[in-house]
Amino acid sequence: MNYQKLDAALATALNDLQDLEESSLAVFIHTEPILDSAATAVLESLGVSGVSSGKDIFTATLSANAISQLSEQSWVKYLKRSQQLGLVNRRINTGKLGI
Repeated sequence: MNYQKLDAALATALNDLQDLEESSLAVFIHTEPILDSAATAVLESLGVSGVSSGKDIFTATLSANAISQLSEQSWVKYLKRSQQLGLVNRRINTGKLGI
């Protein structure tokens, strides 16, 4: 595994995993913009959808082993963990506006 290509959140999540084969981590895969057929085949074999030449960011839910495999590819720039964002429910007090 090339940890230099992983963001801190992804590296931490990988350390906490029990099952290395379970596809449980949502990630952004940042690649070189022009992928050859071999790179496209690797991404598709890992279940990444929407792979086409000219794109350079892909999303997928991957296992630790798949992330390790991708981190070793020369055409992968970096991998970043995708996290579910929660809504912030707060009320803004505008008070009375005066002139």
